[in-house]
Amino acid sequence: MNLLKKKTKFDFSLIFCMIGLFLIGIFNLYSITEGQSRSYLVSYQIIWFGLSLTIALMFSFISSSNLLRYSYVIFFLNVFLLLLVLVLGKVGMGAQRWIGIGPIRIQPSEFMKLSLIFALARWFSEKSPDRSISLKETLIPLGFVFPPMFLIYKQPDLGTSLILLIIYSFIIFYRGLHWKSIFKIAGLAIAGSILMYSFLLKGYQKRRILTFFNPYEDAKDAGYNAIQSEIAIGSGLFWGKGFKKSSQASLNFLPEKHTDFVFSIFSEEHGFFGAVILIILFALLFYRLISIAKDTKRIYDSIFVIGVIAIFFAHIFVNIGMVSGILPIVGLPLPFMSYGGSSLMLFGMCIGLVNSISSSRSIF
Repeated sequence: MNLLKKKTKFDFSLIFCMIGLFLIGIFNLYSITEGQSRSYLVSYQIIWFGLSLTIALMFSFISSSNLLRYSYVIFFLNVFLLLLVLVLGKVGMGAQRWIGIGPIRIQPSEFMKLSLIFALARWFSEKSPDRSISLKETLIPLGFVFPPMFLIYKQPDLGTSLILLIIYSFIIFYRGLHWKSIFKIAGLAIAGSILMYSFLLKGYQKRRILTFFNPYEDAKDAGYNAIQSEIAIGSGLFWGKGFKKSSQASLNFLPEKHTDFVFSIFSEEHGFFGAVILIILFALLFYRLISIAKDTKRIYDSIFVIGVIAIFFAHIFVNIGMVSGILPIVGLPLPFMSYGGSSLMLFGMCIGLVNSISSSRSIF
């Protein structure tokens, strides 16, 4: 079976956004690291991005028409990998999230975000292609959401498990869920959150939520990261301290400066002005994604792009929100800015698949 498109009008806009954000990210990574650590992290990040860009370009020439029929296969294969993580997964930083393949470690939970979109896009495009959905019709697709959520939560990785719920929420709202149903779901979500906090969250996760409201109550432990992050952002003022002049990074006051808190250090060095420029670049990415979702003619494609928008929105909004003090601290990378191979590959796959949909709009 031929998976490649026979005709294409290539759309470079998403690829340019991807490269532009990465270039800012790699210069930022170089700035906030030093010595052997800088050489290792920068080199591997460039290698991972090269692989991610290659994947994005390859996926740009794959027909989403043929991928539709393999949507469930992709989803259940990823569920199997999550089960494999619990049995054979590599442990790092107190969590069991990675599968080792020689010297390479991959994180199946990252790819579950995209796999869930495949499954939900196929389900809703087949079950309700031409009409809005009722509350009852949102329940069966939860069977795609809860099992991987539970498996990812067990790693433990609360942030990633909640992103699956965000993806599901974006898609059901896009499918025209009635406002009465939305209010019912909101009520259930509040009740579920209370139950989750009471019975499922671990001690350190509860402390993160409590210290979110007042981090200075535990300034040397649970509230430390939030306080140092706010200090980094605030000390940048309008123009920032300048390239390679972050005190929070050079003095190691802020842990995970190259992953979860990369926006904090970027804001310290480049100030409010630099942070606004970065946010504008992300806004341009969203503008392009929304335009593609609006213009595509197939319901499967539009749902798929909405799911990708949910992934980027969750990562950008939650990451910037948590380091700015408006959300509790959770471990989510900032797209193309944070160090990490699995997340770069995920974002590359998303860009490539959406680019394929964009390039195919004149075909269908």
